[in-house]
Amino acid sequence: MHRSRPIDHVVLILGALFLVLPVVVAFMTSTHSAAEIHRRGLQILPGDDFLATYGTVLTQNGGFTGQITGLRMLMNSFILGIGFAVGKIVLSMMAAYALVYFRFRAATFMFWIIFTTLLLPLEVRIMPSYGVMSDLGLLNSYTGLIVPLLASATGTFYFRQFFKSIPDELTEAARIDGAGPLRFFIDVIIPLSKTMIAAIFIIMFVYGWNQYLWPMLMTTDESFFTLMRGIKSILQVWVGSQIPDYNEAFAMAVLAIIPPVAVVVIFQRWFIKGLTESDK
Repeated sequence: MHRSRPIDHVVLILGALFLVLPVVVAFMTSTHSAAEIHRRGLQILPGDDFLATYGTVLTQNGGFTGQITGLRMLMNSFILGIGFAVGKIVLSMMAAYALVYFRFRAATFMFWIIFTTLLLPLEVRIMPSYGVMSDLGLLNSYTGLIVPLLASATGTFYFRQFFKSIPDELTEAARIDGAGPLRFFIDVIIPLSKTMIAAIFIIMFVYGWNQYLWPMLMTTDESFFTLMRGIKSILQVWVGSQIPDYNEAFAMAVLAIIPPVAVVVIFQRWFIKGLTESDK
């Protein structure tokens, strides 16, 4: 058994390198000039254009209108990711709370109706969703970017299962103390759900951050472009000497990776605990 441990570590290290190597290559390549990348291809060693490339990507005005910057797209992606994650958590917790604790006759039926929305991802209902947002005048707006993404049962399912594992004794104790539904939700349910909230936040933030199709359809105003939406546009627009700005494209890709990775690394302990914890 002990002899297998070195092999296990080797396998794990090789797997980690396999996943990390493309990111390292993208970062190293982004520090070289576009002409050098065009001439020599991908790079594994750092270049001399790190500050120039990332400074250009973050601060230089670009796009068709010449008004959009990488910082603006980063901000839009953060608004979409955080707005989607927070909205999803709030709606999911309220729906799961009603289904578990109010116990009306159609609760199970309503849960399965909500659950079936997992069979209808945004890509399936994208045209009706676009039509509704257009009729409401929410195109090119943060509300239009975020609200249609909230209609999914993922968070409701996780919170429902979590709430069902909370001992009934807590409910009885709160009732004896005179706590109403709102006070019980705020003082008991939310504190107990911290790890689950963290886990769901990570999942939903990464999902919202990586959205490409919906922002591409919803935004024609460049001031609402997200980072994912803008990478292709920047590569098409920022061209010098007929050589695409490969370094800036790689820099944008690296910047797009950093926030989701940072969120997962910072909250990984809560994430694992929230998905595996069963004793409440």
